[in-house]
Amino acid sequence: MIKKPSPEIIVSACLAGLNCRFDCRSQERAEVVALVQAGQAIPVCPEQMGGLSTPRDPSEQVDGRIMTNKNIDVTDSYKLGAEEALKVARLFGIKKAILKSRSPMCGVHQVYDGTFSGKLIEGKGILSELLHQEGFELKEID
Repeated sequence: MIKKPSPEIIVSACLAGLNCRFDCRSQERAEVVALVQAGQAIPVCPEQMGGLSTPRDPSEQVDGRIMTNKNIDVTDSYKLGAEEALKVARLFGIKKAILKSRSPMCGVHQVYDGTFSGKLIEGKGILSELLHQEGFELKEID
């Protein structure tokens, strides 16, 4: 009997080529697509898993909350989506993630500063912070 590969990583779905970013685009990266195709990674879009639509208004972290560029608080949707992505990882016993850099959900080292000006600050996105607290190995891709 042939054993199927077991996924070891969750990845930001936009990096796997899914058009799930706020602007209905992807940030496809060949190395991430290859991991998914080989059965080694599972794509997740926590924003969609939290009930947000695609397309959606751009969002950034502002004083501990996630706000859209129209000043709508979407923090609860972000938190729900992060929890759902964690559930997926737990279902497969996954403790590694490859996430989209700078995102208010997935940024590992830096996120946008909340002014919608493109300025970056040190910090983690909602999902990467949750996964960090759970002891995940995190990698980010630009």
